[in-house]
Amino acid sequence: MNATDRKLRKLHVVTHGCQMNVYDSARMADILRPLGYTTVDSPDDADMVIMNTCHIRERAEEKVFSNLGRLRVLKEEKGGEMMIAVTGCVAQAEGELITRRAPFVDLVVGPQAYHRLPELIAQAHRKQGAVIDTEFPAEQKFDHLPDNAAPQGVVSFLSIQEGCDKFCSFCVVPYTRGAEASRPAASVLAEARRMVAGGAREIALLGQNVNAYHGEGPDGKTWGLARLLAEMAEIEGLERLRYTTSHPNDMDDALILAHRDNAKLMPFLHLPVQSGSDKILAAMNRKHKAEAFRRIVGKLREARPDLALSSDFIVGHPGETDADFAATMDLVRETGFALAYSFKYSPRPGTPAAALPQIAEDIKDARLYELQAELRRQQNAFNAALVGQTTPVLFTGAGRHPGQIAARSLWLQPVVVEHPTALTGEIHQVKITHSNPNSLLATLLSKEQIAA
Repeated sequence: MNATDRKLRKLHVVTHGCQMNVYDSARMADILRPLGYTTVDSPDDADMVIMNTCHIRERAEEKVFSNLGRLRVLKEEKGGEMMIAVTGCVAQAEGELITRRAPFVDLVVGPQAYHRLPELIAQAHRKQGAVIDTEFPAEQKFDHLPDNAAPQGVVSFLSIQEGCDKFCSFCVVPYTRGAEASRPAASVLAEARRMVAGGAREIALLGQNVNAYHGEGPDGKTWGLARLLAEMAEIEGLERLRYTTSHPNDMDDALILAHRDNAKLMPFLHLPVQSGSDKILAAMNRKHKAEAFRRIVGKLREARPDLALSSDFIVGHPGETDADFAATMDLVRETGFALAYSFKYSPRPGTPAAALPQIAEDIKDARLYELQAELRRQQNAFNAALVGQTTPVLFTGAGRHPGQIAARSLWLQPVVVEHPTALTGEIHQVKITHSNPNSLLATLLSKEQIAA
């Protein structure tokens, strides 16, 4: 390590996008920790800033360049003595553009090359101009994750699968994250045990198509997600399991039955469907029909009657008519969702749908307004139905106000309890007393109340 390297000690990471990016940001900090980097909360204090980007939403590139403009001013104020790295999906898709429009950026690193950060930083110190690594290497980055990851807390996230082979017409993920790849089961289990030893009581498994998991098991056989979840349930001290994000085509019978048989698997599932119109599902290249989604939901609710569903919806995909949108609304009303995310279609450069004739923005706005109103109604109804119910919650830390403690329900809602004692990491029965659109209020029950 040269003299320049030794001066770089403070790291600030800015994360945009999904929970996978949050996980990746934490792993980058873990990778750089042996080099002497400690994380700081502000770029003002940093010797190196990593901007971990997301390419999913509209105008993602412009948001990146806007943020980079602010970092450029900060770098100039420091006499150029601050390294700037752009990572994530925008880096993967627009690496050359970033270096042309923002020549002050030192590193551009795609999602598959994070494990090479120490080497790339050294190259950046030696080289005039940006270092770019957006290749899809033969080795998986999962093979290079550090064993000394910093504890995440009571609720922890564990990446087990990356990439996508589905090639939905609206999505850039296959181009920025590459083909589906799964982490070996032994590596997943080892990290899960470290997380539990560090205080985790709930672990959410992450992947672009997490239920497409097909990792090598310790027995040399290929394990699916249901088998992996079964093994994780045996980890002492781990109380709760979740996974996200799923694809309907990978929701096999073994995984459906895991919701019945695995007591640690929480009764909440995020299963994006995107549209209720078979014509639009075909145009999206989803490779399933609305009726197939309905059948899967039926099987899941038969296996786990208290299961709550979340989903994703896109309105205004090219070719969507009023009748297609009505089919989406029919599916939403028939299915019922505890939570859902809905968006207007926005063209992503390089994707098939971007080249098609686009629907007027005012039509998309009107459809989104109608859809979100129904989804809000369903979410409010789901939360309100829990008032008066007794349910176990996992306490995660202090609440927003003095005298409050925060928890998570079985169905992922934030729960606030008035209580003077910290119960972080413990599971207790509470009675839900009030519902808000995005949270629940509850009182802690005594053993006598529970018995009664």
